[in-house]
Formats: sequence, C-alpha cells, structure tokens
Amino acid sequence: STISKDSLKTSLLQLECHFTWTLQKKYVSLEALEETILNHIKFLAKYEIRDYNLLSYVNYLKNSYEEALRSLKKAEEAIQKHHPDEIERRSLVTWGNYAWIYYHMQRYEEAQTYVSKVENSCKKLSSTAHGKIELPEIYAEQGWALLRFGRTYFERAMNCFENALRSEPNNSDFSAGYATAMYRLEGNVQRYGGERTQSLEALKRAVELNPADTTVVALLALELQRLNRANEGERYIEEGLQKTPDFPVFLRHAANFYRKAGKVKKAVEILKKALTLTPKSVVLHHQLGLCYRSEVLQLKKTRYPPREAMENLIELAIFHFKTAIDKKPVFFSAYSDLANTYAIDKRYEEAEETYQKVLQRNDLACDDKQDIYFSYGHFQQFHMKSESKAIKYYIECLKLEMDSYPRKRSSEAVETLLKQKIESGLGDATVIGTLGLVHKLNGKKQEAIECYEEAIALDPNNEEYLNALTELQLSI
Repeated sequence: STISKDSLKTSLLQLECHFTWTLQKKYVSLEALEETILNHIKFLAKYEIRDYNLLSYVNYLKNSYEEALRSLKKAEEAIQKHHPDEIERRSLVTWGNYAWIYYHMQRYEEAQTYVSKVENSCKKLSSTAHGKIELPEIYAEQGWALLRFGRTYFERAMNCFENALRSEPNNSDFSAGYATAMYRLEGNVQRYGGERTQSLEALKRAVELNPADTTVVALLALELQRLNRANEGERYIEEGLQKTPDFPVFLRHAANFYRKAGKVKKAVEILKKALTLTPKSVVLHHQLGLCYRSEVLQLKKTRYPPREAMENLIELAIFHFKTAIDKKPVFFSAYSDLANTYAIDKRYEEAEETYQKVLQRNDLACDDKQDIYFSYGHFQQFHMKSESKAIKYYIECLKLEMDSYPRKRSSEAVETLLKQKIESGLGDATVIGTLGLVHKLNGKKQEAIECYEEAIALDPNNEEYLNALTELQLSI
C-alpha cells in the first residue's frame, strides 16, 4: 500500500474520538453496556448520534467490526436528520471512529480517507494554523462516554463537561452532564471516602435549564434525599412520574428513591414496570434484589416471621442478584449482596462460594477489594462466628491504604474485637501484637509502639514484633 502505516497511526492518534479517549473495557461488561446504549437509543432518540458513536466503539471492543461500521452508518443518518446544516462539524467523532475501525481492519486507504476528511474539516472550522480544534460538543461527547465506562472515569468526565460549559454556559446538555458527573463522584465519596463535591447547585441549574430532562430531575431528588430533605425530593419524583411514566432510566431512579425512603413495596412496583420496558437491564435486577432483601430483613424483625413469605422473598432476591452477576460479571458489589442474602438464609456454603468467586479475581480495583474484605470479615464474624478469620480480613482491608467507608468500618470492627479480647483477659502476645499492627496501618505510630513493646514483653523472641518496633522507632 502507498500509505505508510506509521504516519497513518500518528495521524490517528491526533483524532478526537472514542479510540483516543482511553476507555478501557476491563471496567465494564460489554454485553450490559451494549444493552444500556440500545435502551437509550430506543427511549431518547435525540441523543442517538453519540449513542451510535459509542455503540460502534463497543462493537469494536467485541471484535464485531462490520457491526461497528453499521453503527457509524446509523450515526451518519442521525447527523443528516438532526444537523443538516452542520454536517462537517457534527461528523468529526464519527469520522474519527471510522478511520480507526478501518485501520484495525487493515483497510488503510479507507482509514486515510477519513483521517483526511477530519483534517480538512478542522482546517475549515478552526481559526488556528495547525487546525487542532476544540469543540464544546466533542468535550461533552467524551464526558458522556466516560460516564458510561464507570467510576474510574467520573473525575475526567466532570472535567470534560467543565470544558464544554466554558464555551456554552447555558447549554442544558452540558449542564446535565456536569451535574451527573458531580452526583456520581459524590456517590463515590459516600462509599469510598475522599473529598465531597457539592452537586446540589449543579443539579438545580441543570433542572432549571431543562425541566423536561427527568433523569436529572431524579438525581436532584436523590441528592435532596442524601441531604435529609426527602420531602422536597419526593415532589420532584412525583412530578417526574407524571412527565415520563414510561422512561426506564427515570423509573429506576424513582424506585431507588422510594427504597431508600423505606417505601419498598412502591419501589418494587416501579421496578417491575421498568423491567417490562427493558427486560435485560442489569441495574434493575440488582435494585429488585436489594428491595426483596430489605423486605426479608423487615420481616425478620417481626415477632413471628411468616416462613413462607420469607422463603419466597429470599428466592426472589437470590434470583435477581444472580441475574445481575450473570449479565455483568464485573458487578462486584452484587456478589456481596448475593452472599449476604445466602447468609441471612443460613446457606453458608453458597455464601462462602460466592465470596470465593470474587476474592479469587485479579481484576478488582482497590475500593472493590476493600468492600469485599469488609463484607467477608463481617460474614465470618457474625455468621460463621470465626473471630480469627474476621480479624484476618478486616486487616486485609486496612492494608489497602485508600481512605474509604469500608476501611473505616473494618478498622472499627477489628479494634473492637481485639480490645474485647484484651478486656476479657485473653490478651496474649498475638492479640496485642495484632492491635499494634492495626494502629500501625492506621498511622497511629505511638499507640503501635506501645502495643509492640507490650507484645515483646510477653513474647521476647518474636522477630515480627521486634522488626515492626524497630521500623516504627526509626520512622518517628
């Protein structure tokens, strides 16, 4: 071929499209993501250009190149329909994806054709000499794609929407993206620790700019609920149910709101309706599982729990959690939810098996690991009555230094266990040495030193304690 592959690759890396936004497939389940995008297209046609662009990238990740080209064809048709006067400007991401897919198919001539289309359009559209162009809608498209690829990318997504809003501060789509990214980041903070963002103002602004966007309306309601202003929030939810009674994304958020408000029956009703609209939605199955499990826990508190109703709800919860995991094997929190449901039903072997499945994976992010270690420690302590295993896994959680809610809970749980042992006269060298380790992992050097000195007094030749003590004394 007359085209040099190397210079083509250099040009490709200059393009702004899904292939240069480093969206890694290890963070998603491609099946589940494809399902989400197809549902979005079905219920929200006005965003179909960016949905088809993203779908083409997901097709590529599944090695379905022909399918990817078909998705891009649909994106082009949508551009013709929605933006007949701005074809070039609106096609840059689509053409970039075309170029990359043809490159991966080793059809270099065609890849070069699309690279040239983008370059020529950028020269026309750009006032700067080198023709690199920074369009707000491309930042926004990148932001929405990042949100779809999971929480690793929420921060980057927020920055993309910030960039887009600089050029067009009143754009309702950019505003919705920015508020969504902030809301998601804040949810992360709640679960995993870190700095809180204030998404309330951003969500209010987005709703103001586009009151018809019930997805953002629902997030505003959930944010108000987080801030203990659930009554205000509920009004927004009721409004949304009037505006878009058949929009699954809104229904899912509404159900989440009612579940958290303790109105579980209402949540189940809404989720069942949403499931008839999008039967394969992983999130809906997970949410239904959570609802049924919380009904089980409610019944357990009554004086004479109705056995048959309980069994029925447990089976339903298990079914929906399993479905979520089958459809999305990287949905790690669903494993703890499933294991925990087995444990409630005293089905300890199945609970253990479920935990092992996820403990043996080597693709867990740090926060997922902390979640699982805490959950498994809790299971060992309260269901299996094994304090030694509980202590072991709480400490595994502490060894991961990232600050998070599960880490904080592990720390409290393991300190309480060890101090109880010491107070009841079972404080041998191992218990005191272990408490020393906990203090050390939590950065409490002075307390750690005291514990290790005490442990060494009881067990003078213990290498581990002697080394730990020396190391701590040197670090102060």
